[in-house]
Amino acid sequence: MAISIFPVTPDFMAEISDVDLSKPLSDADRADIQAAFIHYSVLVFPGQDLTSDQHVEFAKVFGPMEQNINTYADEVKKFRIDARIADVSNLGDENEILTKDSRKRMSGLANRLWHTDSIFRQVPALTSLLYARAIAPVGGRTEFADMRAAYDALPDITKKCIDKLVVEHSIFHSRAKIGFNNFTERERASLPPATQLMVRTIPETGRKNLYIASHAMRVLGMSDAQSEELFDELTQHATQPQFVLSHRWRVGDLVMWDNRCTMHRGTDFDDLRYKRDMARATVSDIGNTVELSLNAAQRSAKY
Repeated sequence: MAISIFPVTPDFMAEISDVDLSKPLSDADRADIQAAFIHYSVLVFPGQDLTSDQHVEFAKVFGPMEQNINTYADEVKKFRIDARIADVSNLGDENEILTKDSRKRMSGLANRLWHTDSIFRQVPALTSLLYARAIAPVGGRTEFADMRAAYDALPDITKKCIDKLVVEHSIFHSRAKIGFNNFTERERASLPPATQLMVRTIPETGRKNLYIASHAMRVLGMSDAQSEELFDELTQHATQPQFVLSHRWRVGDLVMWDNRCTMHRGTDFDDLRYKRDMARATVSDIGNTVELSLNAAQRSAKY
């Protein structure tokens, strides 16, 4: 039986049924899921029962896994779960709810800001695949913003102004926004800032989109104040209701999204009362966006 696709909107987010991700995919299912991923950007697979190995194997369908993603903070680096996937939970090593002043909790609170996974790395993320093992009974939704539609709705003059801009990103910048600056020099050195394009084109579709996040520190060639004003303006534009959808989690949901053309954020829940156990596999993009753009321009200049 072929997979069934149930769009949430015609172009953004779809639920996928009639597929068991714990088993190897048929060639037809693999092709259909990849096509749906490109079209809808956010896919929801309900009712999955996955081991860590199965979670990782499905992620590998889309490319190479991002390695050792929790390297920037000693406490966060402790592996409560499989080291190949990120522990996106409010739980400690013994599955206890983290205390209010836990460094892991404080860092995780920044996930409630609008962001794009791993945009702060030299090679950013292509897709994230988040799997729900336990959820809070209330709150804790994840919201997604369609950065393709947001770019399309910008005035032409704005598109022209931002088209060639390059942005410097750092994970420590987003953490500072929530008042968490308690990182050592060694931790900061382990994950230096990275530059990415502000507007990138998705190669499979040729469609342009905004590529920003709460990790954005500055636009190269602009002052910090000018940069922050621009980031605020674009984020407010991109997160208007017409561009945003919300997912209410169920245990067994696996949700994957295209980090190249979406932003997302977790919404509040009582994390000092309820356990929320989520595991995220992350697939690397094909390269740094600035370098890819430069290489493409150089190739075009030869012909």
